[in-house]
Amino acid sequence: MALVVSNNTKLRKLIAYISASFHNDTYNLTETQKQLLENYLNRLTERIGGDNFPETIHTDVDCGAGLEDVAEIYAKNYHPYFATAVCLFGIVANLCNIAVLTRKDMISTPINRILTALAVADALVMVEYIPYTYYYYVVLAKKMDFPYSGAVYILFHTHFTQVLHTTSVCLNLTLAIWRYLALGYPERIHTLCSDSRCTLSIVLSYFLPVVLCIPTYVTLTIATREITENQTLFILYHTDLHDMFKTDNTLLKINFWIYAVLLKLLPCAILTVIISWLIRAFFKAKKRRLKLQSYNDIDNKNKTTKTKRRADRTTKMLVAVLLLFLLTEFPQGIFALLIGIKGKDLFLECYQLYGEIMDILALINGAINFILYCSMSRRFRTMFGQLFKIRVLGLLTPPPPPSDIHTTCV
Repeated sequence: MALVVSNNTKLRKLIAYISASFHNDTYNLTETQKQLLENYLNRLTERIGGDNFPETIHTDVDCGAGLEDVAEIYAKNYHPYFATAVCLFGIVANLCNIAVLTRKDMISTPINRILTALAVADALVMVEYIPYTYYYYVVLAKKMDFPYSGAVYILFHTHFTQVLHTTSVCLNLTLAIWRYLALGYPERIHTLCSDSRCTLSIVLSYFLPVVLCIPTYVTLTIATREITENQTLFILYHTDLHDMFKTDNTLLKINFWIYAVLLKLLPCAILTVIISWLIRAFFKAKKRRLKLQSYNDIDNKNKTTKTKRRADRTTKMLVAVLLLFLLTEFPQGIFALLIGIKGKDLFLECYQLYGEIMDILALINGAINFILYCSMSRRFRTMFGQLFKIRVLGLLTPPPPPSDIHTTCV
C-alpha cells in the first residue's frame, strides 16, 4: 500500500500554475490585484500544509506525461467509489474464504491454513480502508479542516495497512516455499511441512512485519502549521516527512532502499524463482505421469491419476495466486527503488500521485482470490456449495411440526 503524506500534490501544482501565470503580462493585472491574488494563494497553500510557491515552476521530475493525467482523473473522480466497492466485495469474499477453508475437512491441510491467514490479513486491510476512504475523500475534502485526531488516524492508517500488506507478502512467500517443499521433497513432506512448522510460519508472518516496518514508522510524523484568519489563530495538523528526512536526502534514500529491496524486490525475486520452478516441476511431473501410465494396472492408474490431478490443480491455483501478487508488488518495488536513487522530489511529486493506483491494485489482489479458488479448485467449490446450501436451507426450511407419536425407544 502507498505511504500517505497529506500534501495534495495536484492542488499544489494548480496553485503553482496560477502563481506563475499572473506574474506575466497576459492578464494585465495591477500591482494591487497581483498582491491580493498572491496573498490569497499563499493562504490557500498554508491550508494544505505546504510552503509558499515561487513565482515560476522549477521541476525536473518526470512522472509520465500520459499516465500522470490518467492517475489524476482516476484519483479525483473514481477511486473513492471503486475502492469502496472492491473493499465491500473483498470483505465478503475473504469471509467466504475463511468459512470454507476452516471447515474440518479443509483446515487439516497446512496450505489451507496459510490461505486462511492470508484471507484474514486481506480482510482486515479492507475493513480499515473503507472508513479511511470516507474520511480522506469526503470529510476532509469538504471541510478542509485538519484536526489532530484526523492526522493521528491518517498516520495509523498508513502504518496499519503497511504492516498488514507486509504480512501478506510474508504469507505469500510462505505459501510458495511450502508448495516448493511439498513438490521437491515429497518423501520428507511430513517432516518439512508439519503442523507445528506451519503454525510457526503463520505466527512469524504476522510478527515480523511489525519489526520490518520500523523504517516506515520513523519516516512519517505529525506536523503542524499555524495560520491566522480574521484575527483568529488556527493550528492545522497533517502527516509529513520527518524533519531529519527533509533535511537529509541521503537518509531518505537509504530508507527507501531498505523498503524497496527488503520488503518488495527481494520477495518478488524469490517468488519469481519459485514460480518458475513450480511451473517447470508441473510440466515435468505431467510428462513423467504419462510415461508411467502404461506400466500401471487399471486400479492403480485410476487412483494415481486422481491424486495427481488434484495436486496439479492445487499447484496451478497457487501459481495463479502468486503471479497476481507478483504483478501487484513488482511495480511498487521498482517505484520505491527509483525513489531510493533520485530522492525526495520523486517521492513528493510522483509517488503520491500514483498512490491511489497502487492502492486499488493491492485491494483488487486481496479481493480476487475467492474467484481464483472457485474457478480452479473443485474441492473449494464443493465445500462452498455444501456450506451455502446448509445455511440457506436452514433459513428457508420451516421447522418440522411437533409429532403426536410417543415412543419409549431410546
